[in-house]
Amino acid sequence: MESKTTNTTEKGKRNVASGLSELFEDGLKDIYWAEKAQIKALKNLLENVTSSELSQIIIAHLNETEIQVVRLEKVFEMTDKKIVAQKCDAMQGLIEESEGMVKGTEIGVVRDAGIIAAMQKIEHYEIATYGTLRQFAWTLGYSNAADLLQVSLNEEKNADMHLTLVAVDAVNIEAEKE
Repeated sequence: MESKTTNTTEKGKRNVASGLSELFEDGLKDIYWAEKAQIKALKNLLENVTSSELSQIIIAHLNETEIQVVRLEKVFEMTDKKIVAQKCDAMQGLIEESEGMVKGTEIGVVRDAGIIAAMQKIEHYEIATYGTLRQFAWTLGYSNAADLLQVSLNEEKNADMHLTLVAVDAVNIEAEKE
């Protein structure tokens, strides 16, 4: 009886690891598509901002996002996964929401505040995704891939912090006066 319980536990662990590997791969495909889609979205947002500080943040994050795409390709290779983008419904929805916000506001500080809000929603999604994928990678024994995912996670947190600072220190205050 005891060995049967142990086998069941071991089998359960193997099934969990197999399922976790699939979750990890699906997550990689998802964020790979999301980052590529975000490059286009960030360029669109950049064309619609008036704050020079916000513009600088978007340019910096656009450059980081391009590097994150390359970094994800390395993660695919390190984990012997085929480099494939899988449409990310969450990111698609967040991008559509940001496009709607731009269309629904006049150019100026109120739009800038809306762009910050839209970007922070995207950043929070990416923070959650990179954090999860990093942990999956560690659990699956892909420590080098986990390290690369941690770099992207740190970049997303940093972008979120910069967006918060420009919102709190300038844009939201100016937008409230309009």
